[in-house]
Amino acid sequence: MGLSPESLIPGIISHYGLSAGNFSIERLGSGHIHYTYKLNAKKSYVLQRVNKNVFKEPEVIASNLRVAADYLGKNFTDFLFLSAIETLEGKEMVYDAEGFPWRLFPFFDNTFTVDKVSTKEEAFSAAAEFARLSRYLKDVDTSRFSPTIPGFHDLSLRYRQFETALKNATPERIQRAQEAIAQAKAFSHLVTEYETLISSGSLKLRITHNDTKINNVLFNANTGKALCAIDLDTLMPGYFIYDIGDMIRTFVSPVDEEEKDVSKITVRQDIYRALVDGYLSQMNDCLTPEEKKAIPFSGMMMTYIMALRMLADFLNGDIYYHIKYEGQNLVRATNQLRLLQELKTVNGNQ
Repeated sequence: MGLSPESLIPGIISHYGLSAGNFSIERLGSGHIHYTYKLNAKKSYVLQRVNKNVFKEPEVIASNLRVAADYLGKNFTDFLFLSAIETLEGKEMVYDAEGFPWRLFPFFDNTFTVDKVSTKEEAFSAAAEFARLSRYLKDVDTSRFSPTIPGFHDLSLRYRQFETALKNATPERIQRAQEAIAQAKAFSHLVTEYETLISSGSLKLRITHNDTKINNVLFNANTGKALCAIDLDTLMPGYFIYDIGDMIRTFVSPVDEEEKDVSKITVRQDIYRALVDGYLSQMNDCLTPEEKKAIPFSGMMMTYIMALRMLADFLNGDIYYHIKYEGQNLVRATNQLRLLQELKTVNGNQ
């Protein structure tokens, strides 16, 4: 067993000229991937350990953010882009003894995050902020960015990974996931639709956030409006359907992907309309008519991707996402498959 992440914090922050004795430390967030902490003091910070098993080339994250920060700093001076603080040695990351990279960020007072969309106003404002990031980066040289997770939102790849997981899974896991497996196979036509859309060339490659959950937006406590997008590890070349699709996936249901009672999963159409309106308030002029037609598909595609990833992880023995109880990834997959069915129904009625 390695050392706990918390025990490493004093040594990590010493690289920034900070002493752990000057802070109270609390764990932040509900993410499945990283460890994130707030260092509380008169001047507070956010410290994060990046999961090297997910981001296998963490230096690519640093490079992408440096290119984006430089471009935005020159062209949009009033835009708040959250960059990592450099160490005393001028580095953007500190590596611990086990090879995990750590980063330090400023903490902004009078701000908050939310884990679930409650109002149309939240949906509109968050979607507009994610879209503003892409709009401001629309003319940046995308060749200067590299994928931080290759194939992250490649539906064809995710379906192949699901098939591989199914082939290698134990009989016991296959039996337990029998219904979810059948549902996942029933939506395989989305893979063909995705491949047709990508090969048509109708989607422009842009710099996108690629992880547009509501808790990746920082809100201003005084105005209630979105202040900036955060958690920029997946800022890389992608298609707009990845961003708006993941917003649809994570915004529209009144319950999140951890909900076991799938009868509670519905599509809140007022939230759906608000997030689309918010996104288009910034990106409308950047998107072609063909791209706009892909918005309904985007929500189904991203929901299907997550259902496949969670189901594959269950079949593989829960090796990717953190779980707190046995079968949690199957619960997540079943949840997302139900949302996918609800989105199909809504899209069919439009």
